Amino acid sequence: MPRSQFDQELNKMHVDLDRMCHLVVLAIENCVTAFKEQDYELARDIIHGDKQINDVERSIEAKCLSLILKQQPVASDLRDVSTALKVVTDLERIGDQSADIAELILEMKEMDSFLMIGHIQDMAKIATKMVKESLDAFHQHDLNHALEVKKMDIKMDELFDQVKKDIIQMIKESNDKGDLTINFLMIAKYFERIGDHVVNICEWIEFNQTGKLNNTRLI
Repeated sequence: MPRSQFDQELNKMHVDLDRMCHLVVLAIENCVTAFKEQDYELARDIIHGDKQINDVERSIEAKCLSLILKQQPVASDLRDVSTALKVVTDLERIGDQSADIAELILEMKEMDSFLMIGHIQDMAKIATKMVKESLDAFHQHDLNHALEVKKMDIKMDELFDQVKKDIIQMIKESNDKGDLTINFLMIAKYFERIGDHVVNICEWIEFNQTGKLNNTRLI
């Protein structure tokens, strides 16, 4: 494959990647809104939209594999393509977890249920911020920004621990909210997992810039 054609194919892959980033950011933003406003129609839209994210992921994977097979990329290009393959996997999981949260929202019929455990709202805000800022760092090839985003996961884990304490207290105060407390715990866990996937994205940004992953040189 001539270099000019390789660059064209690489650009097409990045166009798809930009689209997937947009869809994932929209999914988590809508997820937070649906939770806060108990918007069941929006929750259904998130679930239906997850297929679109999956379709774009498959398109990106196909383009990446084609680039690797048709031309042996130089080190910087190989890092670029390898990073895309890894990042889309984490993006797809963030999309899945947004859909999982949306499904739980549909089960929560109690009025103002989102107010019952305020720390989940804080987790939602941080999750949204982490996703958006990690993708900004990814697009701008900004390693320092990625490392700062990675640190936010510490606060996410602290909030998840607090949510578990909140749920224990809720159970002590009322024994008739068993299903609701389980849903709260699952929603919090999904937000915590989103934070973990953002950490993965930040680590792949580091790999893209340095060829190292967790201080081990790969390329």
